[in-house]
Amino acid sequence: MQNIALIAHDAKKPELVRFLKEHEDWLPGVNLLATGRTAEFLEEQGIKCRHLSPGKSGGYNEITEMIGKGEVDIVIFLRDHKLVQPHHEDIRRLLEACNVNNIPLATNKATAELVILGLIRKESIERMKRNID
Repeated sequence: MQNIALIAHDAKKPELVRFLKEHEDWLPGVNLLATGRTAEFLEEQGIKCRHLSPGKSGGYNEITEMIGKGEVDIVIFLRDHKLVQPHHEDIRRLLEACNVNNIPLATNKATAELVILGLIRKESIERMKRNID
């Protein structure tokens, strides 16, 4: 089962919810992990997820550590490009951890769509191979 870390700045939270609802048929096969207010917002919209710390209170670092341990398969981080935050260094480390550990990282809806479609296709091919063997 895939572990997908979800983060969305406040202005992007509704966009994340719309994206996830568009892929509801795929969600039962994954574990969603979300930072503080993103997790609260998702659950208010009926999307279940595992709550992590808020980003500015260590949530970005928590995901970075999980990536290092191989516990995160995909990161979807819908960022508000207009927002500059004092914990920006935590965000930089998170993005770097994705690059170093070869974790797919989507920072916009279009990329998230491609990552999800690629994962669905990969899983379909793996199922076909298992059925042939």
